Amino acid sequence: MSSATAFLKNHVFHGVKFKFAPLQPIRRWLDALEIKSPNLARQIARYVPAQCPFERDVVLFGRTVGHIPPMCKLNPLYDQIVGLRFRALCFLADECGEDISALI
Repeated sequence: MSSATAFLKNHVFHGVKFKFAPLQPIRRWLDALEIKSPNLARQIARYVPAQCPFERDVVLFGRTVGHIPPMCKLNPLYDQIVGLRFRALCFLADECGEDISALI
C-alpha cells in the first residue's frame, strides 16, 4: 500500500461511508408529487400498468413449459411509480368520487 493510500485510509475517510444514489432526487420528487387534478390522476392510472406487462407463461402445444418472472422489480423507480399510481387511484376514488373498478 502506498503512503498516500495509507494516509487517506487512516485520516480522511475514517468512519465515513459514501453512498452513491444518483436517482434519489427523482425518488423524492415522485414521492412528494401531489395529485390535484382529476385529468392528471386519470392519465397516471391509465398509463402506469396495474401489473407487470413482461410477466408471461411460455406455452408450447397447449402446455406451460416455462414462466418469465416480472421484470418490473428491476426498475429502480418501481416503488415510486406504483405509489404514484396508487395515490392517483385514491384521489379519483376519495376526492372525485369516481368508480375506479375499470382502472384496476
